[in-house]
Amino acid sequence: MKNSRKNHTPAEKVAILRKHLLEKVPVSDACEHAGLNPTLFYRWLKTFFENGEAAFERAAPRKQKGAEAEKIVALEAKLRRKDEVLSELMEEHVALKKELGGL
Repeated sequence: MKNSRKNHTPAEKVAILRKHLLEKVPVSDACEHAGLNPTLFYRWLKTFFENGEAAFERAAPRKQKGAEAEKIVALEAKLRRKDEVLSELMEEHVALKKELGGL
């Protein structure tokens, strides 16, 4: 007999964890109601707490965003210049090969 897996959405996972954490529903009852293995429940709980600080992180200040944007523009300009120099060198290389190949 084939086991059918239920893919829970992140919202469903949080709702199941919330039942246990806030409403004090025992893990066994929450898992039974949701049709989960307790091991999976504890894996979700571990992931939830490991990634919980992301909810409290602030966006980078505007000054930092501006500095990052300036850095990106400078790096793009440097990359363009490198490409130009490289194309000039390749043109010279091809010209020399043609010149030496004709002798």
